[in-house]
Amino acid sequence: MTYADFFYEIKGKFMGADVSDIQEHLAYQFNIEDEEAGGAFYVEVKDGVLFVEPYEFYDRDAMFISTPEVFRKIAEGEMDPVWAFTTQKLRVEGNIDKALKLNDIIQRKKKEAKKEAKEAKKEAKKEAKEAKKEAKKEAADKKAE
Repeated sequence: MTYADFFYEIKGKFMGADVSDIQEHLAYQFNIEDEEAGGAFYVEVKDGVLFVEPYEFYDRDAMFISTPEVFRKIAEGEMDPVWAFTTQKLRVEGNIDKALKLNDIIQRKKKEAKKEAKEAKKEAKKEAKEAKKEAKKEAADKKAE
């Protein structure tokens, strides 16, 4: 996997998180340690808007350093960043208080993903019910002929 592939995968996992009520400025740089996917990107919350860009961020609050696998699991909500730090799978430099707020962004995205899945399931049930109703109507029409 290349850096660009990895970056866009991770960007997709962060984007869509509702951070509109976060008025504090948060800036994180992620350093990816990998021969193929190595590089840096940043996640920033500014004036309630989330940015994820493939650049280094020199005015960052915290920097996270790890492998692509660890970053992927954290972004998917499969690995708690505090646990990753505690088990030395993730290194953190900078403001620890602001670094801990990254988990809030991840949890927001996870909550929104669950909500979207629930809505999609509800919509699928509704469509299935309508299709079944239509099939019954067509069967009744054929039988009447």
